[in-house]
Amino acid sequence: MTFDDYRGIWVYLEVKDGNIAPVSLELLGAGRQLADKRKTELAGVLIGSGVKPLAQTAFTYGADVVYVYDDPIFAYYRTEPYMRALLDCCEKHKPEVLLYGATPTGKDLASAIATDLPTGLTADTTILDIEEDTGLLLASRPAFGGNIMATILCKKYRPQMATVRPKVMKALPPDPSRTGKLVEEHIELREEEMRTKVLEIVRETTKKARIDEADIIVAGGKGMGSKEGFQLIHQLAEVLGGAVGASRDVVEAGWIDHHHQVGQTGVTVTPKIYFAIGISGAIQHVVGMQNSELIIAINKDPNAPIFQSCHYGIVGDAFEIVPLLIERFKEEIPKLKAAADVKEEIRHA
Repeated sequence: MTFDDYRGIWVYLEVKDGNIAPVSLELLGAGRQLADKRKTELAGVLIGSGVKPLAQTAFTYGADVVYVYDDPIFAYYRTEPYMRALLDCCEKHKPEVLLYGATPTGKDLASAIATDLPTGLTADTTILDIEEDTGLLLASRPAFGGNIMATILCKKYRPQMATVRPKVMKALPPDPSRTGKLVEEHIELREEEMRTKVLEIVRETTKKARIDEADIIVAGGKGMGSKEGFQLIHQLAEVLGGAVGASRDVVEAGWIDHHHQVGQTGVTVTPKIYFAIGISGAIQHVVGMQNSELIIAINKDPNAPIFQSCHYGIVGDAFEIVPLLIERFKEEIPKLKAAADVKEEIRHA
């Protein structure tokens, strides 16, 4: 394998509900930094049916080139046709780095590509960097139960590949004036040769809390003592109009469902305000909330690691502090809402 033949940073642009998935736009932001460091192009790969117009969105968010496979056979995601299209593109244009969102689709496609190329794949990466001179991708992720950060390298094969979880990276501000190069690709695939068929897509209708979309999250850990003690977290979240989050050990203890779990094995969140109450601050949890705009920690242990990751910290018993916060917020929030209503009336007067 001659590494000199491989150039460029690529992002697989996942399409969801007719638009490029947010995680792919976030990866274009991360990819832009890597490409600038290597002084190379940032490219996106679009696969689907009727997806060609989405190339402009990729340019708006930082891509220089977009390779498009637009064909009815790609109307629904299936491993085989998508894998064959992306393999075709890789073999033609030889990227140095290829990034995917760590979604069900991204994980499935990335593992299939890694097997067939073959090359390495680093899963659930939280930090990306690249050596400017060698082009070696530095993909870091928590390891050993979240107790250490491991940086994983792929020294012998290209392209270097990694999956990155949603909300970990930040998308660039969109620039509608940006343009780029659109490359239309084609691969001969016949529907009758495909081993899987999509018969029907049934949307899940169970209502679940989408904590990854919340502006305020109140998260609790085992420091809350019990399932009954954890109810304080629910009460504070209700007063603030926020969502409830939890650490892994709380979920494993059965105090709350898994979709509330924040961290490496849960959801990555970026709210405006994140309360970490009774949470020690293990790396496994911190990587899931470290990009929050404001982090407030409450813990009775002054040496708890969470105080190294927060903007404001309160050392004390959560069972004394949280009820005081609930009481005060109940008093102040109606006043703030009333003041906001008055301002709105004046503005429209």
